[in-house]
Amino acid sequence: MSGNGNRPLTVQGDHTILAEVHADGFTEARDTLSRFAELEKSPEHVHTYRITPLSIWNAAATGMTAPEIIAFLVKSSRYDIPPNVMREVEEHIRRFGLLRLERRDGRLVLWSPEDDLLIRIAKDVTLKAFFVDKAPVDSCLGVVEELRGEVKQALIRIGYPVEDLAGYTKGAEMAFGFREVMLGGADFALRSYQAEAADIFHAGGTEKGGSGVVVLPCGAGKTVVGMACMERLQAQTLVLTTNTIAVRQWKTELLDKTSLTEEDVGEYTGDLKQVRSVTISTYQMLTYRRRKTGEFTHFALFTARDWGLVVYDEVHLLPAPVFRITAEIQARRRLGLTATLVREDGREDEVFSLIGPKKYDVPWKILERQGWIAAAHCVEVRLPLEGDRQFEYMSAGSRDRFRIASENADKIEVVRTLVARHAEDQVLIIGQYLDQLDALAEALDCPLITGRTPTKEREQLYRRFRDGEMTVLMVSKVGNFAVDLPDANVAIQVSGTFGSRQEEAQRLGRILRPKADKRPAIFYSLVTRDSREEHFANNRQLFLTEQGYTYEIRDITQV
Repeated sequence: MSGNGNRPLTVQGDHTILAEVHADGFTEARDTLSRFAELEKSPEHVHTYRITPLSIWNAAATGMTAPEIIAFLVKSSRYDIPPNVMREVEEHIRRFGLLRLERRDGRLVLWSPEDDLLIRIAKDVTLKAFFVDKAPVDSCLGVVEELRGEVKQALIRIGYPVEDLAGYTKGAEMAFGFREVMLGGADFALRSYQAEAADIFHAGGTEKGGSGVVVLPCGAGKTVVGMACMERLQAQTLVLTTNTIAVRQWKTELLDKTSLTEEDVGEYTGDLKQVRSVTISTYQMLTYRRRKTGEFTHFALFTARDWGLVVYDEVHLLPAPVFRITAEIQARRRLGLTATLVREDGREDEVFSLIGPKKYDVPWKILERQGWIAAAHCVEVRLPLEGDRQFEYMSAGSRDRFRIASENADKIEVVRTLVARHAEDQVLIIGQYLDQLDALAEALDCPLITGRTPTKEREQLYRRFRDGEMTVLMVSKVGNFAVDLPDANVAIQVSGTFGSRQEEAQRLGRILRPKADKRPAIFYSLVTRDSREEHFANNRQLFLTEQGYTYEIRDITQV
């Protein structure tokens, strides 16, 4: 086996790729790796990626080829590439597009250039219910129209992704456009990558466009990309997002940057039930039912209008019941928006088959170099749990252990040290547990915003922070999704919601706005060593490094 000691990658026969953080070319290799491999582990020195069928199919959907992937691996690998890995990359790429849903003579059909494959599919007892033909005719199998989504789910489970080119209903028209908006003295315009993402999704209105996922890092303007896709389609749209605050953020953005009016944009939440040309709701609303085994009360929203587009914000969080109804509405165009395609339940293949493949992805470093997001550095500070608290931890249950570790009282001194070090910065302290935050606020003599803080007081504190009257502000989890959260450049996370990658993205997003003086953003996480908190911190770390952020782990003695 030959070796090239200065290269960053080691490709192994089990489809894992080891990426050495300190090797020459690691950053460039990481950005390319993320296009066709999934990050599994990211400790200090060596990150582990894995090539999977789904990761290759998503790469193929963005236009990557087998020769391109293999050439990159050969160029970047320290040792020879195992032959089985090269063969399987070629085979997975070949399978993408091997099966296509098309519409011929008004019928929905499954087409393939390989009749033998269609014959095997037609004879499979687990699949025959999807087809109206018992054998292929002219290299096609007729598909039951209502099972368009389910047949794609079933076929990807046996290793065959389906490219859906059967087209979509146009939907009711909705004419609107972007308008000039003064933002900091400059007219609003789509950023180049936002326009490119929308154009690739739309694909000129052909059957190649209309369904898929756009992946962009925190702070890159995914909402604006969604609006750009809507503008290109000029059709009534249903937007689904994570919570009521996000609903109102979408509405604010639409009214601020487009010609749509209050009469055009509806909020469908627990507070309001407006169904309009653009209707914005939450996943929680759609999955509400009065009894555990009862009907989903608001599923009718999917058919309330002739939608030309359904937008799934934070699509990696899609709940199972929404997957189910989405399988039934495959004739509608579907756009997923996310910062990561990784799901906690492993149902990434359902996002691929029911929403669509990854259509656009841009490494965060490119956006950072172009000045669209701030440079950011992530630092995890690990500290011990000492004294009686260690005995309390060992005798506690699993959930209580996490809280005991999260509320480690020694974090107060670490926060005090970090705040002193960043005396010239705007520091945002974020936590989960109110008792911990109350103690920190008293120790640091700084203001604290929680769910119990009156709106008028919140606005006043935000204003003082923005104006520089105070340089340290503390917030509870109400800061995760706050639309008007101040533009800090240092965040200190003292506790969080288990291993929530979504929460990590939102908190990091609070400090990613570009700074006028080009200062980098620093995101600190305080974690109790050898505890349940450290276990869940690894999950959050995985998300951050997957997005390309440098992630440094320090001992408390290094602070």
